[in-house]
Amino acid sequence: MTKLKLGAIPDDKPVKLSIELPADVHRDLVAYADVLARETGQKNEPAKLVAPMLARFMATDRGFAKVRKDSSRRVTPRGTSPSGGGI
Repeated sequence: MTKLKLGAIPDDKPVKLSIELPADVHRDLVAYADVLARETGQKNEPAKLVAPMLARFMATDRGFAKVRKDSSRRVTPRGTSPSGGGI
């Protein structure tokens, strides 16, 4: 069995996004969808793989995780505006 980074794709309400992919990336996406279908028995359109691939990429990007963690710590104290002035 091949060790893929993606598993079965959950059915979720999508947000429509239009993108252009280079032809070689699209060919690889189609090939990935074929391998995933053989591994999971779940056939998906290649476009359905983009969101879980991006989510997986962002979830495993340590630099992104650090920035998100640091920015979540920046909480504005009550009674002050983000610019530092009072109410």
